[in-house]
Amino acid sequence: MRNLKFLALLGLLGLLGLFTDNPGFYGFFGFFAFASFSGMKEDELLQKNACRAGFNAFLVSLVGLALAIALGALTLDLPLMSLAVGIVFAAQLVTFVVSFQIYERRGDS
Repeated sequence: MRNLKFLALLGLLGLLGLFTDNPGFYGFFGFFAFASFSGMKEDELLQKNACRAGFNAFLVSLVGLALAIALGALTLDLPLMSLAVGIVFAAQLVTFVVSFQIYERRGDS
């Protein structure tokens, strides 16, 4: 759990959007939100909630990537498939963050 804060380093990839004029890299700036985990006190409930949120994100990526691969196999359109994989990547991150926030607010045990 304490290593989750290092995901904030992926936010530096957002700077590639400035140099390459590719707006797809700007989404990596969202990883800077994981720096907020550096000040959190680690306990069992926090770790359990992170595991539950990670499982939700895993399910989203499992189903989403299966659909993206099927879409790519049916259409043979590589740009469409790469867009679908990018959408799944963003969806799994949003699923983790939203699930984690819901679990933390409810205080589920």
